[in-house]
Amino acid sequence: MSFLVIGLFACKDKPKAVSVTNPKVQVVSLREHNISLEKDFVGQVYGYNDIPIRARVAGFLEQIAFQEGSYVKKGDLLYVVDPDQLLESVNAAKSDLARSKVNKERAISDLNRIEPLAKINAVSQKDLDAAVAAKKSSESVVEAAEAKLRLAQIRLNYASIKSPVDGVIGKSLAGEGEFVGRAPNPVILNTVSTIDSLRVEFFVTENDYISWSKRDKSEDDKTIDIPLKLILSDGSLFEYKGKINFINREVDAITGAILVQSIFPNPDRLVRPGQFARVRASVKSIPNALLVPQRCVSEIQGNYFVMRVKDNGEAEQVGIKLGQAYKDYFVVDEGLTPNDRVVYEGLQRAKSGSVVDAEVIEFKSQYKAD
Repeated sequence: MSFLVIGLFACKDKPKAVSVTNPKVQVVSLREHNISLEKDFVGQVYGYNDIPIRARVAGFLEQIAFQEGSYVKKGDLLYVVDPDQLLESVNAAKSDLARSKVNKERAISDLNRIEPLAKINAVSQKDLDAAVAAKKSSESVVEAAEAKLRLAQIRLNYASIKSPVDGVIGKSLAGEGEFVGRAPNPVILNTVSTIDSLRVEFFVTENDYISWSKRDKSEDDKTIDIPLKLILSDGSLFEYKGKINFINREVDAITGAILVQSIFPNPDRLVRPGQFARVRASVKSIPNALLVPQRCVSEIQGNYFVMRVKDNGEAEQVGIKLGQAYKDYFVVDEGLTPNDRVVYEGLQRAKSGSVVDAEVIEFKSQYKAD
């Protein structure tokens, strides 16, 4: 009987078997991609044409014929400077011209009278020569008077200042009744900007310029042909892409940078001159770059590691050498190969040497496709 009781207690004390499950992790399978590394440069926006409106004659501003900030067309009247003094100059020039024409007619008449007499030796050769010279002189005086009248009329036309191009006009720097056209009063009254296209100027370092020049001669790297992108002040990507228009002739000796000018279409006239923006340019093309999501990478004292999952499910820590950052990836120079499975989610559960239950997922970049 006692043996039966002991046997019952022994059965109760026997521990139950505990099932062990492998930790679950999410992994990404690495792929190679053709990428272009990009760099942002601070740029300033200008109109394709920024034409200053100048007062070419001095006088009191009589009329402002436009709405500030509006779109004006080539030939539209913008300002009128008091033309009274200029009109007097025109009238004086007309008077001088009329007087010179009368003198010319008199000289012609004298010559016509003297020439027949000279043929019969009724007057001296000296008198004939004097009449010919007087006619030629009177003709020159008429030509000079006509030129003076044309100049006076041109200056009178300057009193009516018209738009030289189609574009947006800014705020007037002078008001009606103000004396303009002579320092210190405004000589530049306004500016008209053509903004259907824009000039964006930015500076690149001497090293970047040299790299661009070398790649431009390379048959394998066509970085220079890649359009430029414009990042607006709110961080949004401008809809239209630009291109390099020219690179300045010299490097600034103080800053070590060189000026680059680019052209961007702006049909909606969203971007205005004077804005600051970032120009995003491709600085290097890398074919077959092996990319790893930045979230997969751990750093320990300047060394970089990822947790790789073998085909048998065993996790192992792998040291890697990274290249440049690309969006939310790193370029892997050494340590990994295509199709390697790298832990993306569950790094705390994946211990080196342990077996894990790996689920392959597709990594979705937070960057929008350009």
